[in-house]
Amino acid sequence: MATVNIQQLQKNYGAIAVLHGIDLAIADGQFVSLVGASGCGKSTLLRMIAGLETVSAGTIELNGKVINTLSPKDRDIAMVFQNYALYPHMTVAQNMGFSLHLRKESPERIDKAVRETAALLGLTPYLERYPKALSGGQRQRVAMGRAIVRQPQVFLFDEPLSNLDAKLRVQMRIEIRTLQRRLGTTAIYVTHDQMEAMTMSDLIVVMNAGRIEQVGAPIEVYDRPVNLFVATFIGSPAMNLIEGALEHEGTLSFVRVGGHRIALGRHIDRLPSTPVVVGIRPEHVTLAALEGATFSLPLGVELIEPTGADSHVYGHSCGAQVMASLSRRDSLALGDQVTLQGRCEQLHVFEKASGMRVD
Repeated sequence: MATVNIQQLQKNYGAIAVLHGIDLAIADGQFVSLVGASGCGKSTLLRMIAGLETVSAGTIELNGKVINTLSPKDRDIAMVFQNYALYPHMTVAQNMGFSLHLRKESPERIDKAVRETAALLGLTPYLERYPKALSGGQRQRVAMGRAIVRQPQVFLFDEPLSNLDAKLRVQMRIEIRTLQRRLGTTAIYVTHDQMEAMTMSDLIVVMNAGRIEQVGAPIEVYDRPVNLFVATFIGSPAMNLIEGALEHEGTLSFVRVGGHRIALGRHIDRLPSTPVVVGIRPEHVTLAALEGATFSLPLGVELIEPTGADSHVYGHSCGAQVMASLSRRDSLALGDQVTLQGRCEQLHVFEKASGMRVD
């Protein structure tokens, strides 16, 4: 069993505050991704959990025990680094077994653990090779193997796939997630790639400027972002944002943008004329007649990007740049004036002043 509980965690470098009172509870066996832009504090948080950075204030608990002052070797936590951190003068087998060697385990115990882990990761043919003779993906597996042989209570991953090409990243994220499920070990994974976070995680922690903006299951964060930052950060392509002002008609609300009105299909509890931002995901609009469509938007086509499965169509609508992810079979040309349709339940409404969700 390995639970991690973080309470009011702060990190300061002199007068500069990097983390501002982080609260986070991670259950046993969960795969949790810390996601955010560069400099948001996610790697600093991971290093504090590992014991590689000191705690300025607050507590980190592992299975209910405060580990703030424990050295990294005493925390029973293993970390996989972005640059692999393999010893170039050691073979794969020696790299994987090094932590057990430091524990003064018997040669028989080390050999058994290394061979079992190598078989798990498909590294058996490479045990006598040196890191320079391995591909990037193989080096990443060795780094993971070195962590696995320790049988830690928690795995920490610090952007482990950022040095790999796109195809190998997809393959490796599947392997990491499958392996974590098989082992049942709690994992905390740092990435700036929201697609990695969405596809791998039980729980996503969205960070911004040293604070947590939202914590939730991937689909929950995608479907109901709590503010504009989360709305624009999670989702690829990014959510479209259109500014306007609220209007009410009976029990329903609308957003007025110039001479156009977007039906929201529900009541927004704000005064009329309140400035708001409507969010529309590119995949939630279509050119075809949509059964149950409750809003429409005019779009002047300015750019078309074929992506294979579909096309990204850019233009302006209601005073904002809008991108629609449409079927590649839709016949479009630059300069076309088209109408996009969608359903009001897929619209997101945020208060412009605070950036917070209001519906």
